[in-house]
Amino acid sequence: MDAHPTITLHVPPDLRFFLPPRHRGARVHLPHDPDATLGHTLQSLGIPLTEVGRIGIGEATVAPDHRPAPGDTISVDVPSWPQNAPTDPPRLLLDVHLGTLARRLRLLGIDTAYDNDRDDPSLLAQANAEQRILLTRDRGLLFRRALHAGAHVRAQHTDAQLHEVLARFAPPLHPWTRCPACNGLLYPVTPEQVAHRLEPGTRATYDTFAQCNDCERVYWPGAHHDDLRQIVRRALPDTPDRP
Repeated sequence: MDAHPTITLHVPPDLRFFLPPRHRGARVHLPHDPDATLGHTLQSLGIPLTEVGRIGIGEATVAPDHRPAPGDTISVDVPSWPQNAPTDPPRLLLDVHLGTLARRLRLLGIDTAYDNDRDDPSLLAQANAEQRILLTRDRGLLFRRALHAGAHVRAQHTDAQLHEVLARFAPPLHPWTRCPACNGLLYPVTPEQVAHRLEPGTRATYDTFAQCNDCERVYWPGAHHDDLRQIVRRALPDTPDRP
């Protein structure tokens, strides 16, 4: 019997950036630990289980709590996109570092919870209680065993982050229906209904308004509307141009 038995993991290219530099080849050779599950092994290498799809040994599919035998070769796949979510449509929760992404997701009508002053335990509690997918670039959050659903946002820039989230979860898009500030639903209002909230120049220039049902902010197609419209068009080219 081999005095130093090992296991071998085949890690796909999309997951190798999680690995320590010394393990970033196609194959990772590790000492066999009879007490370690595959889930523990993957997380010890830096790979959150939220980023793992099928785990296979030969033709068999095994669960993360499987304990491999000495000499096993394990294949690790990424999840298929679009990925299943706990709810239909998906509901999202973003950590404190993804505020700009949160506003863009809300612009597209996606139910997106966000607060710029939340600690990790409260994020986990909200994600689980409201069946939201926790989106973060902090792998430590995704390692929490209590977390029911999460995803690592790999892209660094907001445009790429938005494309990534839309591709990964394929949420239905309903632009101009949510408040970018608080996630509340917008409803149309007449100029007369919100005249007391507007500056004279705004009242004279615009005639199309919407108001948030929650925070009561008033919106109209103002100076930044062209920039917002371009974001919407890139996400959904056939979307009507509404405020």
